[in-house]
Amino acid sequence: MAKRGDGQKGKQARRGPVKRPARRSGTVAIIGRPNVGKSTLLNAALEQPLAIVSPVPQTTREALLGVVHHGDAEIALLDTPGFHRPKTELGRMMNVAAREAARSADVIVFMTDVPQRLATKGTANTGEPPPPARVHPGDRTLLADLKGGAPVVLVLNKIDRFRDKAEMLPLLDMLGKEHDFAAIVPISARRADGVTRVMDEVSKLLPEGTWRFEADEVTDKPTRFFAAEYVREQILQATEAEVPHAAAVVIDHYLEPAGGGAVAGAGAGKKPVVRIDATIHVERPGQKKILIGHGGEMLKRIGTEARRRIEELIGQQINLKLWVRVTPDWRQSIPALTELGFAKAGEDEGEAVIEAELPELAAETTEEEQS
Repeated sequence: MAKRGDGQKGKQARRGPVKRPARRSGTVAIIGRPNVGKSTLLNAALEQPLAIVSPVPQTTREALLGVVHHGDAEIALLDTPGFHRPKTELGRMMNVAAREAARSADVIVFMTDVPQRLATKGTANTGEPPPPARVHPGDRTLLADLKGGAPVVLVLNKIDRFRDKAEMLPLLDMLGKEHDFAAIVPISARRADGVTRVMDEVSKLLPEGTWRFEADEVTDKPTRFFAAEYVREQILQATEAEVPHAAAVVIDHYLEPAGGGAVAGAGAGKKPVVRIDATIHVERPGQKKILIGHGGEMLKRIGTEARRRIEELIGQQINLKLWVRVTPDWRQSIPALTELGFAKAGEDEGEAVIEAELPELAAETTEEEQS
């Protein structure tokens, strides 16, 4: 029997090949109610603000893939629309898109958050006990649907709302009784606190397999998708009430200089400019008036901020032109949703599934304003 130190003096014992850990690869769907921080988690994991975020519920309308290479694992993170009680055809499509992402995932990250009412408000000084913890009814319903499927990692977000982290333990205990979770991870996605541990936990659960993406690939979406999203992001931040929900953005033209060279007629050393024309669709003339603003000021501000955001993503100068068009009740109309890029990808128990493809050219506009 060979033992440590066997062999001739002055010669190293022969060693077998070093076994490297097997690579893992798979899809991880981030699901949960609206505004629990799913998009913020995706951005924190990617270490870049790829997905748009806002305080407006149902900001995410389509599943967005972000690729994270974490150790020996390739994690295809899917940010999904928040499950909600839909009031429109668009809302119903969003729920189906989220459900389909969960069904096809290798691992599910179920995300919830610390309710604002549980946040510490001077209890250290007053001596008042925090209100009793309870599981959100929407969380309970969603978790019941996940039984018997892919392994689930529970992520409790917004723990920075607690001054004393011990106060979150009752809520974690109650959530842990709702499902047989593979892991439970409290985080603050906004502060990127605990995000690495989430990646550690999901990596262990992924199947072994070859990587599908290059090391520098971040997403499978085209740039024109993000151009539309970043215009909509500025609408979400600049407007309120019904306007953010009633706005959809379609890229009519996305023109890059041929070969990435200088633009014809440009001076020496001038960088090529990408031309983007986009139409913002709203449902009512009053919403159009709000978006344009007095003397076009609102539309100009939206365009300026969106242009900066897109330029940061692509690293090129862009020329962004915006129009506003009234498309009555587009959120309730299947033909209008199809024209705006929310096409039916198939049928699932009578429900339509969102597809992210944007049309190459928008339909000719009849009611427009340009900025």
